[in-house]
Formats: sequence, structure tokens, C-alpha cells
Amino acid sequence: MSAIAERTKEGKRIITKKPELLAPAGNLEKLKVAVHYGADAVYIGGREFGLRSNADNFSLEDMREGVQFAKKYGAKIYVTTNIYAHNENMDGLEEYLQGLQEVGVTGIIVADPLIIETCKRVAPKVEVHLSTQQSLSNWLSVKYWKEEGLHRVVLAREVGLEEMLEMKKNVDIEIETFVHGAMCISYSGRCVLSNHMTARDSNRGGCCQSCRWEYDLYETNENGEKALFNDNDAKYTMSPKDLNLVQAIPKLIEAGIDSLKVEGRMKSIHYVATVTSVYRKVIDAYCADPDNFQIDKAWLDELEKCANRDFAPQFFEGKPTFEEQMYGNHPKRTKFDFAGQVLSYDEETSIVTLQQRNHFKSGDEVEFFGPEINNFVQKVDVIWDEDGNEIDAARHPLQIVRFKVDKPVYPQNMMRKEVR
Repeated sequence: MSAIAERTKEGKRIITKKPELLAPAGNLEKLKVAVHYGADAVYIGGREFGLRSNADNFSLEDMREGVQFAKKYGAKIYVTTNIYAHNENMDGLEEYLQGLQEVGVTGIIVADPLIIETCKRVAPKVEVHLSTQQSLSNWLSVKYWKEEGLHRVVLAREVGLEEMLEMKKNVDIEIETFVHGAMCISYSGRCVLSNHMTARDSNRGGCCQSCRWEYDLYETNENGEKALFNDNDAKYTMSPKDLNLVQAIPKLIEAGIDSLKVEGRMKSIHYVATVTSVYRKVIDAYCADPDNFQIDKAWLDELEKCANRDFAPQFFEGKPTFEEQMYGNHPKRTKFDFAGQVLSYDEETSIVTLQQRNHFKSGDEVEFFGPEINNFVQKVDVIWDEDGNEIDAARHPLQIVRFKVDKPVYPQNMMRKEVR
């Protein structure tokens, strides 16, 4: 029996139940961008009980607005409550969970058993999803959490495709897995490098990403220190390449994985928009005609435009080797700056009004993209400021400017510029 819902139309196989595309949002603006660019669901952090304490994070009123916005598009909101709680963290937990239920979030993502049991008791309408912080990596553990009444489990980033298939075969529960974004050098949720080096608890929202630092190796003895490195040795010895499973989407869909998750609540709206839109296109294209599906190189190129590090499939098809780690200096990559966000477009004059996000000037070549348009390149000609004065460049943060474009654009479309 197939693990997926499908039908045949005019002799062509069509997948009728697509996996959920789950995007990150560190604030309300990013939430709206994620939904606009095709996310089926968005995960966010509140101001308590969650990791990523450096993200903007949401008040309950922000969540209420986010939920109402998402519902207009048929999207869901999940809230991370995935700290490992100490005694001092528990004050106000019941009231907080009841508040999440009242504002209408669909579910919470949680690691601590006490928070799980408390939510089931005081906020029973809220789905409970097991966080990747639990490093879930075998089907018997999946079965245990199913029997505990959880709606979904988020797998450890270290789980491969064959293990996912075994889980789906043996347990009837929703499975969510990461498909894109940063990797942890340790098992997810098990690292204490940050605690040791900076006294910032990585499992209570304070990770300083110690594994991304440059390191030199020394031996210490009674005579002092002896360098065990040369000046030309690799510096980034613990920095994993970023996960990228866009070409594995067909395998994940055929395996019946329920939710495909993008990492990056602290990333920019340019990152959220770019990655969400690419995965949306791939999922839709495969489900519409799986037997004739082919990866479009343009999709792969698009993901490169917001990449921070090299990509790798990591654990998906086997154990990663040294090839999946960053060594030496980070290689130079094609880099694009997020230059502006479209506010409006005048069809009669072909003039776009946009909000500047990074410096650009007359004569620059820029690229527009968005869910309503095909990417196109445009040379910027005359620029006017908000008062109609001609200016040579948009150099002020969030400046409102106007100029002519060759093709129609739409609100929330974005403009990027290659950094040469």
C-alpha cells in the first residue's frame, strides 16, 4: 500500500496530499513573508520557554495577529516551547500555554516531558509536537511518543531516509524532518560548548555557536604550551555545511513524510522568502506530475543566492564524512544583497514604489522575484525619492524610492543585487 495519497487523471499520476512546507519566522514581518511566499505553516518563538532567545520573538498579541493573518491563507502557526526547563523556568507555564490556546495557535514544539503533560492538561486544543531537541532517531521511541498522545514528532537531524521509512512503516504518527538550514556539530540539543566557553546555555536559548569559531590546537604540559598547528592549517574545524535536501524532495514525499521543515528563525526575510518559494515550487511541481518530474537548475541557483555556507545532504543518505564539514577559510560564494521590498506598482507609468533594504544606485543591475512573477533582471535608471526629487542612489535605511521597471511587480515582491 502506498504511503501517500494519490490519484490518476488522464493516465497521469497526481499526488493529492502534499507534505506541509514549514517555514521559520523570528518576528511578525517574517511570518507574513513566509506565508505569502508559500509556507503551509510557520513556527515561531514566544518570549518564554523557547530556544533562540536572541530572535525578536512574539508576544501573545503578536501571535494573535500572526494567527489571524495565517488563517486567511489556510496556514498554521506552531510555537516553540522547547527549552529543557529548570525549576526557575516553570513559573507561569500554565497561564502561558492557556494563552497560546486562546490566541489560536495550532500546536507547540516541545522537548520537556513536564511541558508536554502540562499542555495536554491545561490546553488540550493545542497539538503537541516533539522537538528535535529530543534527538528522536528510532521507531520504537516514535511509538512511545505516539502512545503518550503526541500528534507529531520532529526527527533528529541525524536520521536518514531508511530510518524514516522504518518509522512510517511501524508507527501511524505525523513525522516532521528538517530539509534545509544550519546543522549542529553535536546531536541536536546535546551540545554544551556554548555553556563551557561563554556561560550561555545552548539548551535554554543562549547558544553562541561556538562550533562556528576559528580554532588553533595546542598541547599544554609543565613546560607551557606547544602549538600543534601551522599557520596555513584549517581554522574552521567544527563548522558543518548547511543542510540542503531540495533534490531529495521526491524521495521524502514518496516516503510519506508529513512536514518538511526549513531552519532559520534568525535569518532575514530575504532568506525566508527565497528558500520558502523554491521549496514551494519543487513540492508543487513534483506532486502535479511525479512520474515526469525533473529538478530545474534555476531552483538550485536560486538557493545559492541566499546561502551562508556550502550545502550538503548530511545524514539523509548515509553517514556524512569530512566532506560535509567546512575546513579552512570559508570559500567565496556568489552573494546577493536584499536591496528592496515592493510596496506598490503603477501599471500606467510602470513605476515601482519600494522600501530600500540595502544601498543601490542608478545604473545598478537588480533582480526582482516573488510568488506572482518569474524572476527578471532590471537595470535601474532614474530614481526618485518619496517627494519626487531625483536622487543618484537609495542610500538611507528603509528609504521609500521609485523608479521604472520593465515588467509588472506586486506588493511584497523583493529586489536583490549581486555583490561584485
